[in-house]
Amino acid sequence: MQNDHQDNIQQSTAMSQSLNHGGHELFDVSEVLSMSIGVIDQYTIFRQHVKDQELMQILDHQLDFLKQEYNTTLEIFQTGSKPSQSIKTYDMKMDHGNSTVFGLTQMPPSKPVQSVNEISDQSISGYMLGHVKSGASLKAMTALEMTHPVLRRAVADSVANWVEMAYELFLYQNRHHYYQVPQLSQGDMQQMTNGYAKAPATAGPSGSQMMQ
Repeated sequence: MQNDHQDNIQQSTAMSQSLNHGGHELFDVSEVLSMSIGVIDQYTIFRQHVKDQELMQILDHQLDFLKQEYNTTLEIFQTGSKPSQSIKTYDMKMDHGNSTVFGLTQMPPSKPVQSVNEISDQSISGYMLGHVKSGASLKAMTALEMTHPVLRRAVADSVANWVEMAYELFLYQNRHHYYQVPQLSQGDMQQMTNGYAKAPATAGPSGSQMMQ
């Protein structure tokens, strides 16, 4: 009887942990998980059209990470407990460094494709970047409305990983002049950067306001 009672307590505790979610949170996490599935599926579809070996390495590296992160998030969502495997920090490939190429280079105008055969590495890397940027925004908004502490921390921490994946894709596109970055003149940049001043220090307990 004592063992049965102990088992019932453990089952009840596990159940309370797995159901420790607010209603709004359930819908948000469901949206995040569905979004992750969509990105993983899209990456799998894109893979057969990639021609550049560097882009293929980026895609495979990100795809492996996305699957691991999805499984970990799902485990937390279903158990309400600390996962068996923590979400790792995404480390992008740095073979070419992380310097941005500024300025505009003449390129053919962009236009919609007429067939699948016209899909290029420029198109695929752009699709990937769009998916990751949208996913990062969704995760950031969702983390702000979560009640479960373990799940909230996992989703909040994952935002930085998606930002890193987006930056990796941006650098790839930028090197190939797919994503070009124009600059303002030096005078305009200086005017913009010097257009703000530091906030004044707040008076503490020993400040003049307290003395009065």
